[in-house]
Amino acid sequence: MSASEPGQPPVPAGVTHPSAWSRELEVPGSALAIGAHPDDVEFGAGGTLAKWAAAGCVVHHLVCTDGSKGTWDVDADLPALIARRQDEQRKAARRLAGQNAGQVRFLGVADGHLEDTMELRSEMARVIRELQPEVVLGHDPWKRYRLHPDHRAAGFLTCDAVVAARDPHFFPDHGLEAHRPRSILLWEADEPNHVENVSATLPAKLDALDAHESQFESTMKASHHADLDAFHDRITRRLATLGEPHGYAAAEIFHLIVDV
Repeated sequence: MSASEPGQPPVPAGVTHPSAWSRELEVPGSALAIGAHPDDVEFGAGGTLAKWAAAGCVVHHLVCTDGSKGTWDVDADLPALIARRQDEQRKAARRLAGQNAGQVRFLGVADGHLEDTMELRSEMARVIRELQPEVVLGHDPWKRYRLHPDHRAAGFLTCDAVVAARDPHFFPDHGLEAHRPRSILLWEADEPNHVENVSATLPAKLDALDAHESQFESTMKASHHADLDAFHDRITRRLATLGEPHGYAAAEIFHLIVDV
């Protein structure tokens, strides 16, 4: 399994032993998960978000790109694909969080064109100030050997926007109060230091991933619904491997930043 696997790749060699990691963050009142593409949030933190939502957390989504390159069909109707992927993301958010599903927002950058610009940093900081999440989740931009540029850019944008949102002299034109989240969780972590038990919410994660039907062939290697069993098995085995050192049947791992 490569470093470019979405969401929850294997623990890199040489990191701090899992016994020293923190675990089970206090359930926040609200969380904002920021993904490069539709489906990235579900791959990266779906089990954790479902667990928090079941405990009362309002879960918001922010998707950076339009997902317009998420198909192998060279003749695809791309405007239709963009609309479909937004619908799938909204459906996935409802499947994860139920009545505690918050807002689903889209920056709308063309897939593959995401960059950490001041303009996008301002847009993302505005969302953070408006939604005021206690925890922000996103891609680890420092993940080594990652191929997809949108994942790197989304991670840097997330961290940079948190800094901008917390400091009142960044983007005063927003006309909004500064907001400082209490922590950041980065999935695809190059140096994981935190684990969440998702044994009870793995089914919700899989159900939310299944909402992204346009990605069955390209991302999930499932040409038909019947092939989803193999995809589910891969995710289940991966999260079981991540949970085993901690005594969990399934886990999601992150780099936790608390000095925000």
